Amino acid sequence: MHYDPETRTLPHNPFKALVAPRPIGWISALDAQGRLNLSPYSFFNGVADNPEMVMFSSLGRKDALAFAEEGGEFVCSFASLDLKDAMNATSAPLPRGESEFAVAGLTPAPSRKVRPPRVAESPAAIECRWLQTIPLVPLGGGEATYFMVVGQVVSIYIDDRFVTPEGRVDTGAMRPLMRGGYFDYFAVDGQARFEMRRPAGGGDVPRG
Repeated sequence: MHYDPETRTLPHNPFKALVAPRPIGWISALDAQGRLNLSPYSFFNGVADNPEMVMFSSLGRKDALAFAEEGGEFVCSFASLDLKDAMNATSAPLPRGESEFAVAGLTPAPSRKVRPPRVAESPAAIECRWLQTIPLVPLGGGEATYFMVVGQVVSIYIDDRFVTPEGRVDTGAMRPLMRGGYFDYFAVDGQARFEMRRPAGGGDVPRG
């Protein structure tokens, strides 16, 4: 079959089920008054590695977006299977200034190079400085409903337990929590992990 986004030829939109599983950016940010926000975004990913950059995309100008712009910084804590309930709790629409950390029973831990804290219970965190916010204007024009926030990575925290003797991060051991379509989530445990090298001349030296 062919699904037409304009005529909605299925009762449930398949888009998020096909662009999946998606990593979850667990974004913490401080506004100009020092108020803290923590919220998860499944439209999240790395977009460059020299220098390292990440993005998250927000439906509307929510607190994470506004705080990242006001404070000029944000942190992406790693969402793991062990933290699924806490991650979900932080998606609640709380009033500005009410702590998602407290509601979810999480501990803010000091970051190294930015003011917003990371989630202490998370096995890893990426500290970023805000670069730009891009309104995602559709083909037909008009007002953007989604906004993509881009940040440059300035420091990375990794729990030592998940760094191998060879100096690689054991992502599977951290059991990443990932988002699918509808109400689906996925967890990765590393059992299906395998390596592939690029064809000759394609640059098979791993940079990450």
